[in-house]
Amino acid sequence: MSTETKEDLIKSIDDAKTTGFHYKTWLISGLGFFTDAYDLFIIGVVTSILVLSGWNSFSTVEISLLDSTALLSAVIGALIFGRLLDKLGRKAIYGIELIILVIGALGSAFLTPVNGVYILIAWRFILGIGIGGDYATSSTIMAEYSNTASRGKLVGMVFSMQSLGLLAGPLISLGLIFSGIDLALVWKLLLAIGAIPALVVVYYRRKMPETPRYLLRVKGDAKSASKNWQKYTGISTTADASTETVKESWTSIMKQRKFLLTLLGTAGSWFLMDWALYGNSIMSSSMLSALVPSSVVGLDHLIRTTEYSAMVFGFAALPGYWLATFTIDRIGRKPIQMIGFAAMAISFGVLGIFHQLLSSTYVAEFLVIYGISYFFIEFGPNVTTFIYPPEVFPTKVRGFGSGASAAGGKTGAFVGTFLNVIILSSSIGESGLFLILAFLSVLGLLLTLFLLPEPKRMDLDQISGENGLLEGESVKTGIKAN
Repeated sequence: MSTETKEDLIKSIDDAKTTGFHYKTWLISGLGFFTDAYDLFIIGVVTSILVLSGWNSFSTVEISLLDSTALLSAVIGALIFGRLLDKLGRKAIYGIELIILVIGALGSAFLTPVNGVYILIAWRFILGIGIGGDYATSSTIMAEYSNTASRGKLVGMVFSMQSLGLLAGPLISLGLIFSGIDLALVWKLLLAIGAIPALVVVYYRRKMPETPRYLLRVKGDAKSASKNWQKYTGISTTADASTETVKESWTSIMKQRKFLLTLLGTAGSWFLMDWALYGNSIMSSSMLSALVPSSVVGLDHLIRTTEYSAMVFGFAALPGYWLATFTIDRIGRKPIQMIGFAAMAISFGVLGIFHQLLSSTYVAEFLVIYGISYFFIEFGPNVTTFIYPPEVFPTKVRGFGSGASAAGGKTGAFVGTFLNVIILSSSIGESGLFLILAFLSVLGLLLTLFLLPEPKRMDLDQISGENGLLEGESVKTGIKAN
């Protein structure tokens, strides 16, 4: 067994080869994100099925609340779990967020009476708290276990499981509809299925060890950190029983100018991106309705729009997720995020200016341009906004930094989903909506350019300024803190 100092242990984590433990951690974290995406996006299809299965027609406000409530509560979940992650530790709470998610998913499926729209909204609120918690916890834990060379890929792989959940929604919907099952049961099954992947991994999340970085930097327990690292990765280390921790308080770090500007960059760009992504994805069935001939009605109309959604998700979004994931450690986070926002602005601008494309006459042309926007959302800010936060914040505030960034994103998702319903039913229409999204994409590009660093192949201490904090220095000025 090699003898190492406390900083050698951090170096061992940063320089380690990617092992089976890394991939196990990815799978345990990633299945949660499969569930998150499925549960968030399936509600758009479910809303259409509810009316076809005998529910009363929904008002515009009710549709907005059904589509967006889980996003609003995800903001709350991300903030709460992010703070608990820093205060209680990663291990103490990991898995609890999925238990909450499962309760919300099963409750919405089996404890919602016919026409009980506000009861369904309440269950979606509970579901969203668990989803928000998952955003804060999974990215932090995966980043803290990752080596420097593959950190972007490993954290990106967790998030890219979202792509499979995104695609699974319309495919499972089509499968159940074509099976001939009564629609009154179909919507319940669609909501309940979201609980299955979460149930599979809850046990394994509760068994996850505390991350060595948290034990070292926050608890000062090098001995336990070394023991955990050796036990779960097979890499032998020894370290002193205690080590230097970050002396500055959680609150004092939070107040630093560097932290606040970085948070504006991560949360702000995520807000803008999620407005575009979720507003489009959850509303895809309604938005794509314009491509369906007026002669196609009822269930056939729903099937057609769901097929279009599956095509866009499968042929555009899915490749974008994974291409970003497997190139991000070579290209970098910042270039991919900027390229994505720029391409989104162009695509949305074209769709807004040439609004006649959104008709049954130009189905292929619209789907190609719409698909390009989706590809660059994924090969762009959707993946990178998830990877950035756990990299750029110090260990002591990493959980909250990740949670607050995700909360910014889900606020954008809520605003976009809620307002998009209203915009589409107003005189602004699809054309105006796409122009709004183009403008938001330009803002995202500017935030990325001026506020976010490039973390590629840098260790977490270097990116976040944690070394300065260990020495009692202000990250902002490099002057000794009192």
